[in-house]
Amino acid sequence: MSRTQKQPSYLGRPIQKKTIGDRVVRFRTAFSNTIFDVLKGRGWQEVQGDMGWDFYWCDLSWMREVFDHYYMEEHCRINHFRNHYELTRKNLMVKNLKKFRKQVEREQGKLEASKCDFFPTTFELPSEYHMFVEEFKRNLGSLWIMKPIAKAQGKGIFLFRKLKDITDWKKESYKSQEERRNDDKEPVETYIVQKYIENPYLIGGKKFDLRVYVLVTSIIPMKAWLYREGFARFSNTRYSLDSIDDTYIHLTNVAVQKTAPEYDADKGCKWSLNQLRRYLIARHGIEAVEDMLKKMDDIFIYSLLCVQKIMINDKHCFELYGYDIMLDEKLKPWLIETNASPSLTASNQEDYELKCRLLEDTLNVVDMEGRLTGKEKRIGGYDLMWNDGPVTLEEGGLDCMSAPTYTSNTHLGCFNDREKQLKQLFRSLQMAKKTTTV
Repeated sequence: MSRTQKQPSYLGRPIQKKTIGDRVVRFRTAFSNTIFDVLKGRGWQEVQGDMGWDFYWCDLSWMREVFDHYYMEEHCRINHFRNHYELTRKNLMVKNLKKFRKQVEREQGKLEASKCDFFPTTFELPSEYHMFVEEFKRNLGSLWIMKPIAKAQGKGIFLFRKLKDITDWKKESYKSQEERRNDDKEPVETYIVQKYIENPYLIGGKKFDLRVYVLVTSIIPMKAWLYREGFARFSNTRYSLDSIDDTYIHLTNVAVQKTAPEYDADKGCKWSLNQLRRYLIARHGIEAVEDMLKKMDDIFIYSLLCVQKIMINDKHCFELYGYDIMLDEKLKPWLIETNASPSLTASNQEDYELKCRLLEDTLNVVDMEGRLTGKEKRIGGYDLMWNDGPVTLEEGGLDCMSAPTYTSNTHLGCFNDREKQLKQLFRSLQMAKKTTTV
């Protein structure tokens, strides 16, 4: 396979066993990008077709069409939960979050429920068109954003201030079910409409959002890991509300920005989360940034808990979620969406190396080789943030500058000394195994 990127030196390094019992792990993947390189570099054996694999990094269509009819042996693992869309489809995510917030308020009070106020005012169109109009009239002059519920990479998104711009959804909302059945025209596509965040945090006058990675290895009990690395995606054009039709201003998706006239493929439009963290600490101080990060932890945890009771738990499944977070000018984080298939195609060499580290550590946590004890709080760049309850630090976060009162076992944007940590982890596991066999 030809590669446009140079492989990181740690890929293919025989620092751990590659076997299940006495044979090499057999994998299948539907992709030929970074994940293929990582799986091959790990020393695993590729197989073709639906038979004989131990590990399958599949696409979403396979989950829809094949998963329910496919028998997997006890040890097999696959990279999606059956109904992952409860969190990753835009309308269902908001529906589940709204329902969960009401439950929290009913059981724990308004103060605790206020921690769920991390997503913009949202309605599904055309089904909630009339509810949206009531909200629209209460906020005349506000800017709104329309998004198709099942598309990615910025496709189909537009901004508007006037109801006449969405008349197609109005007409559909007035039709009865019988009229819709008898209508020869294609029904209007389902969208969500959200109140646009008009006051985003800007750096160099440009808007950005954050891509953060969360790995879920079990739904019941909930077990979730937060990756230390990620990136901020910037727009190419300085932010302004004067031109709401300019996608290069308002959408930070790489798929959109790379078509901009001034886009530089080598530099890209990204900062590492470590770089962003240091910038924000320099501007606002450690306490303000730690408070922001704590609110981001709430987003990850509450969004996962809101779907825990409706997700199909399967011991064969895990999920690498790509969270898109936006900061406003007051450093309040907002959940924009959650992705079940975050892009693993690299935009440049630096991006390629980040995604290789992410995927290598994902495989370390999934642990096909059976090396771990299950009690680990850190594996490479992953920190365990929820294990049927919050996971806290035992030593106050010695590997990252943090406020004394910050006790969550999360280190988003901290230095990722993963290779050193992995060597220490595997060495201690080997020593413990030798001790028990003596």
